[in-house]
Amino acid sequence: MSGYTVEIRVMPRASLLDPQGQAVQHALQALGFGDVASVRAGKHLVLQVQAATREEAAAKARSMCDRLLANPVTEDYECSVSP
Repeated sequence: MSGYTVEIRVMPRASLLDPQGQAVQHALQALGFGDVASVRAGKHLVLQVQAATREEAAAKARSMCDRLLANPVTEDYECSVSP
């Protein structure tokens, strides 16, 4: 088995409101950064995964996202795997 670095980006679905992103946007504008038009806030996770192949590591990461790391109703995710 090899160790793989899996990076996961979880973001609110584009069609849904993002209250955390809106709060950050308003705070930035209050601090004088008025040129910020919009903010979307999400999560960035970095995992070390043991797997036989890169594809197996990616499949494990997708399973983790589906079961715990992302809410399938309100969030989308992207995974990238590197050795």
